[in-house]
Amino acid sequence: MTETPILELIPQRPPFVLVDKLTFFEGKIAKTQFSIPANHIMLSDDNTLSAGGLIENMAQTCAARIGYINKFLESKTVKIGVIGSIKNLTINSFPKVGDIITTTVEETYSGMLNMTMLNAKIECEGAILAEGEIKVALTDKESN
Repeated sequence: MTETPILELIPQRPPFVLVDKLTFFEGKIAKTQFSIPANHIMLSDDNTLSAGGLIENMAQTCAARIGYINKFLESKTVKIGVIGSIKNLTINSFPKVGDIITTTVEETYSGMLNMTMLNAKIECEGAILAEGEIKVALTDKESN
């Protein structure tokens, strides 16, 4: 896998970035890491990453996977995607400032209307923090 700055793979920009790097890619599976920084826009009052932050981290891991495919496998530009739905979301705990989370997504369906369904799992130090199913629709709009 090619080491690529994450901002070349995802459309999000600071302060709304919730992935630091793509650490693994193989076909339908991708993994990212994110070190929870102090003062991040998605922190709760208790200095833990919010539920919205966990969901956005899942979505950005999906974006990094698609961005990698677009850039390196298909020689295309990175497209903007939107969350279509989140199903069966379970949040067991919230990571705190300084924690490093690893997020894994695995494509379960790709088909009509540029829709992709993926299973997502966020882990920290061997514990599963959150998991669920995410549906992402890829638009024709290119990332800047």
